[in-house]
Formats: sequence, C-alpha cells, structure tokens
Amino acid sequence: MLLDYVAANEIRLDEVADLVDGAAEVCRAAGVALVGGETAELPGIYAEGELDFAGTCVGVVSRADLVDGSTIEAGDVVIGFPSAGVHANGFTLVRRVLEDEDYDGGDLLAPTRLYLDTARALRGRAKAFVHVTGGGILGNLERVLPSHRTAELDWDAWERPPVFAWLARHVEEDELRRVFNLGIGWCAVVDSAEPGELAVGSIT
Repeated sequence: MLLDYVAANEIRLDEVADLVDGAAEVCRAAGVALVGGETAELPGIYAEGELDFAGTCVGVVSRADLVDGSTIEAGDVVIGFPSAGVHANGFTLVRRVLEDEDYDGGDLLAPTRLYLDTARALRGRAKAFVHVTGGGILGNLERVLPSHRTAELDWDAWERPPVFAWLARHVEEDELRRVFNLGIGWCAVVDSAEPGELAVGSIT
C-alpha cells in the first residue's frame, strides 16, 4: 500500500489532484492500493511556488520468500535493465552542468521506469534486486552483497543514453559512476544470464 504527502506554502487543489492522479496511475500499474495521505499548508516553511511531494510504501513478504542477497555466490551474474535516462538521482550535479550547457533531450526528465513486471518474472531466480539510485550501479550492488563478496562490472556492456554523453563533457568518469545510473536503472543477481538478458557484471 502507498500513502502520499503533499506540503506547500499554499495548497492548490488542481496541483494536488494532478499529483494524486499520477500516483494512482502508477499504483494501478503496480497492483498497489493508494490508501490515503496528508496535505499540509505551511506558509513560512515553504517558499511561494514550492511544493513537497513524498510517499511511503508498505509491503509484506513471508520470510521464506525474502530476496536479501544472502545466497549470492562467486560466479553469479549481474543482469541489468535499461533506465529511461537520469531517473530521480543526481540532479544537484545536473543543475550545475546546466549552468554551463543546455540539454533538451527527453532522457533528462523521463519518468523513472517501473521494474515490477521484471521483478515478478525473475521470481525464483533472483538472489538480489538492485534499484540503481544515488551511489550508482556499483554502490547499490554493494549494499546487497554478502560482506565477503564483491562485484566486477563490465562498463562497456551496454550503450549509455545520450544524456550521459552530455554529462560526461563536464563530469569525470569516476564521479559519473558514483552518482548516476548511466543507463542501467535496475539489476538482479542470478546464477546465470539467459538468452536475451544483458549481463553487466559478475560476483567474485
């Protein structure tokens, strides 16, 4: 289930309705119940025109079905799934780059992809799932690995969306890898890749 929260200097009902409609659309696609939420009008806290929108999602899984990375072994494969672009992380750095060079490609503000169908298709195979957010691909992978395991990525295994070529003109490669998804928005760790799956790394 999902609960949403909207806060602003002044609540404008049309804006709130648009946000809730968008959240409800995603919830329907994911099979999640939008059970309620809160709006808060906070003059003096938020500047005129500013709006804060957040959500809390709660789910239940039986312990036997928990996918927590504990069964990952050396030789396992990391398969990657494409992002739509920058998704929702790294925009402090993006804004800094925009001060030097404009960018009008659709992959800059493309909505974050929903990988739920992919996760369901991998049920029973996946040893860990990795949503690539702040910290980049490797940083998020490390969060799911047992302490004695490491991941090695093949950074040339996929083609990056154009927005990352634009960013690369202003940001060093090491920082790009630490901050952005670079075209892989979600990963799974499995025994081996099947035909059609993109292997982006392996576990040692």
